[in-house]
Amino acid sequence: MTDITFTKTTTTPTVTGRVADGFLEIIGESYPENSVEFYQPIFQWLRDFMDSQKRHLTVYFKMPYFNTSSSKCILDILDILQSYHYTSGGAVEVTWWYDESDEDMLESGKELSDGLDLKFLFMPYSD
Repeated sequence: MTDITFTKTTTTPTVTGRVADGFLEIIGESYPENSVEFYQPIFQWLRDFMDSQKRHLTVYFKMPYFNTSSSKCILDILDILQSYHYTSGGAVEVTWWYDESDEDMLESGKELSDGLDLKFLFMPYSD
């Protein structure tokens, strides 16, 4: 299994997944023309990690903006993580970073985390 890296564009976030560290981060705005196409390799990387690693995984989201289709993909990522949480004995931790002045992004993270059994941390930051 290899690491995954996508460089930020004007419409897509930076994505870094490091197998050795058990770490995935998605940082930046997300409003690609085709969200599913953009996120599909991330879904696959997570599934491959789940199949081959069987250990702790930390996921960071730091997204100041995402559109509706991206939010569906984020929810799909969280569903994959929820499945891994159950099969790995709880070895998933999600950190949702939000600008401390952006209550809407905090609320979005809370809504996305509703009903999940994942360890979910909400961390404010300021630019």
